[in-house]
Amino acid sequence: MRASSDLRGLAAFLFAVLTTACASTGFAPRPFPSPAGSAVTPPAPASAPNPTPSSIGLAETPPDTYALVGTALNLRGTPYRNGGSDLTGFDCSGFTQYVFAQHGIGLPRSVEEQFQIGKKVKPEELASGDLVFFSTVTHGASHVGIAIGGDEFIHAPSSNGVVRVEHLSSSYWSQRFIDARRVN
Repeated sequence: MRASSDLRGLAAFLFAVLTTACASTGFAPRPFPSPAGSAVTPPAPASAPNPTPSSIGLAETPPDTYALVGTALNLRGTPYRNGGSDLTGFDCSGFTQYVFAQHGIGLPRSVEEQFQIGKKVKPEELASGDLVFFSTVTHGASHVGIAIGGDEFIHAPSSNGVVRVEHLSSSYWSQRFIDARRVN
């Protein structure tokens, strides 16, 4: 009987771990990928200050959201990896940072920092390429994805372990949606 109870406890623990979305820790492996065709810039020294939200995420010209969403969709199936920000695996904020970097737009590394940039977007004005934020494992923004149009967004959730498309109106995500930001 005790073994059965232990197995149920382990199963419940694994279910909880696998069904929570990422709350990025800010880990950023170096060198970070640069937009296609550009030279790789060496990472800043460890003593350099982090960029401020006002100095990140503002493109000189608005991004081509069709191309940005295409880049994100091409990454479907890439595995989830805690702290991941490259093609070997992504966490949620590593995924958004990588996608935007491919289009010349720098995003901060953590969910909390990404939540501070861009222009707030009302839910009824949500457009492809907007960042969508959710409260999943902590109070406040703890998960991020990219709106792709209609009722859909793409993200790197830890549950089911791959980059995928989901519906904003699903019972899980609609209850956890907290805000959206436009980065342009």
